[in-house]
Amino acid sequence: MFRGTHYLNLDVKGRLAIPAGQRTLLAEYCESRLIVTADPQRCLIVYPEPHFVEVERKLSAMPAFAEATRVLQRIIIGYATSVQPDSQGRILLAPSQRDFAGLNKQVALVGVGNRYELWDEACWREKLGEAEAFDLKSLAEDPAMAGFSL
Repeated sequence: MFRGTHYLNLDVKGRLAIPAGQRTLLAEYCESRLIVTADPQRCLIVYPEPHFVEVERKLSAMPAFAEATRVLQRIIIGYATSVQPDSQGRILLAPSQRDFAGLNKQVALVGVGNRYELWDEACWREKLGEAEAFDLKSLAEDPAMAGFSL
């Protein structure tokens, strides 16, 4: 559903202007109700609200005494903020979220299916370099990829 990479700038107040085409898509899909939260990889995730509700439900159903569960809940639910674009299509990112992800002025908004990832542009370019250097043979041997084909 959400695809592509958009290189954007945060304004001085920490607002991000969602690209016009994406705004239209979000308005149709979820009435522009979004949840912005942190990702353990040190980026932000921008979910349409219905998708985040499902993620939150799954996290809440995990064993509460497992340390991994608590860490994920603290990061994903603890950083979650409801946002809606203003009349100019901008969403406000909380200072704690910007700090967590190391976001500066230049960012990359990356569509990855049912959500967006929001990266500091320099970090995103580094991730792209890592992906290009990745040994694809090891990917083919990963059991999680069994049966996947392009």
